[in-house]
Amino acid sequence: MPSDIEIAQQAKMMRIADVARDKLGISDEHLEPYGHYKAKVSLPYLETLKNRPNGKLILVTAINPTPAGEGKTTTTVGLGDALNYLGKKAIICLREPSLGPVFGVKGGAAGGGYAQIVPMEDINLHFTGDFNAIALANNLLAALIDNHIFHGNTLGIDSRRIQWKRVVDMNDRALRHITNGLGGPGNGYPREDGFDIVVASEVMAIFCLATSLDDLKERLSNIVVAYTRDLKPIFAKDLNAHGAMTVLLKDALAPNLVQTLENNPAFVHGGPFANIAHGCNSVIATQAALKLADYVVTEAGFGADLGAEKFIDIKCRKSGLRPSAAVIVVTVRAMKYHGNAELSELTKENLVALEKGLVNLERHVENITKVYQIPCVVSINQFLSDTPAEIDLIKKRMESLGVKVVIASHWTHGGKGAKDLAEEVIKLCDTPSQMQFVYDESDSLWDKINHIAKKVYRASEVTADSKIRAQIQDLQEKGYGNYPVCVAKTQSSFSTDAKLRGAPNNHVINIREVRLAAGAQFIVMVCGDIMTMPGLPKIPSADKIDLIDGKVVGLF
Repeated sequence: MPSDIEIAQQAKMMRIADVARDKLGISDEHLEPYGHYKAKVSLPYLETLKNRPNGKLILVTAINPTPAGEGKTTTTVGLGDALNYLGKKAIICLREPSLGPVFGVKGGAAGGGYAQIVPMEDINLHFTGDFNAIALANNLLAALIDNHIFHGNTLGIDSRRIQWKRVVDMNDRALRHITNGLGGPGNGYPREDGFDIVVASEVMAIFCLATSLDDLKERLSNIVVAYTRDLKPIFAKDLNAHGAMTVLLKDALAPNLVQTLENNPAFVHGGPFANIAHGCNSVIATQAALKLADYVVTEAGFGADLGAEKFIDIKCRKSGLRPSAAVIVVTVRAMKYHGNAELSELTKENLVALEKGLVNLERHVENITKVYQIPCVVSINQFLSDTPAEIDLIKKRMESLGVKVVIASHWTHGGKGAKDLAEEVIKLCDTPSQMQFVYDESDSLWDKINHIAKKVYRASEVTADSKIRAQIQDLQEKGYGNYPVCVAKTQSSFSTDAKLRGAPNNHVINIREVRLAAGAQFIVMVCGDIMTMPGLPKIPSADKIDLIDGKVVGLF
């Protein structure tokens, strides 16, 4: 079978103006084309849709990711195509890929096989420049901070208490901790600094949670960038930075419209990671899709413990969105990996490892159905190595939880391969759903992290040293206690130890750092050894990416 990029390069794409007109009823005048196959849908046009009824929102999530792969994005695309195949009007909403994982370890993020969004190369590389705009806005603010100090520092910024980092959209561990301002008085005052990856920037979070340009500007103005010696907060608006930052982001805020291999519409907009940020595409894109279609299929980053929790407790809480159904994506080989089978043995039938690993899937199903209270279906992303006995074991275990299991072959057969999944999702969407948050807005910050840790991760306790506890209490007393909590931790385990597979219980969640995101309106609690600037692996994906005879090769 051809590779993902070869399949994408052979695609017969429609001009994006035709997709917009024929599938969504959007005329050319409301599009800002980026070539023939990408376009932004204008914000003024989206304003005209506000009185339309909403379609049904479907959340695609997964088990804790493994090196064996699960196929969450592929399933999102396949399900969207399947709904359209059944004659439903459906739109897919996805995040934009970061160049960090594209050139690092994960590869592309446009789906796979015959369930992809296209143009795949553009989407996985520079796309429409949104990430560049976010990086520029972030780094403009960083430059204005140092410039203000250089020219007299009338705000009294304590250079030891600058909170704002620069960003770059690449995994570069050498930039985690740096010293800037070296080289003499003309270059400013030396201080310790560092870089985050773009997807960890608060600007990215703000971008994805903003509902309009005015809301974007207001949120940007409230970013806390530093403190004075007497711990008075300095905001972006104190530096008059928010206006110029909004100008850099004004075009990017309009959602990007592309298509699937089957020429169905897809919004791809925004891209915060779910292990270090809130992990969802933009609110603007999701809300627009709900006005334009009967069914909207979106995904939350990583597993239902991390991405889905933030989707619900941050994105849904802030935007009023409510999913009607959820899909939990799993593969047989990933379940065996969670049962401690070796990577080299995953294609062999192993019912012992599968049964042991199924506790991971069971935990995610319990979180979706009992903690978040959303009806769900388990979708097995099918591989040739899956055996009837392995499939039957998964079905029997899920029957005891009252959840249906559907086999999907969209990777090989496109939308037709996810037809059974789409039919089950339609049934679930007709089932009354009363989504529940993990905690109440009125709970204290300490109670919120405890609710997440104990209800979702099944930890026995949350720990933090006296300095971190004091920071949390200080934020509570300063009026930020009503903010949701955004947990930054490994995606590979319910615990903070990436090596703990399955469904560990009674582990400890230790908070090692707390960050205020006053513009995004949440509190980041960094747990375990998670990094907001990842590093490249020993053999990065970049090793096999090349341009041969004018064609990109090796890109996923």
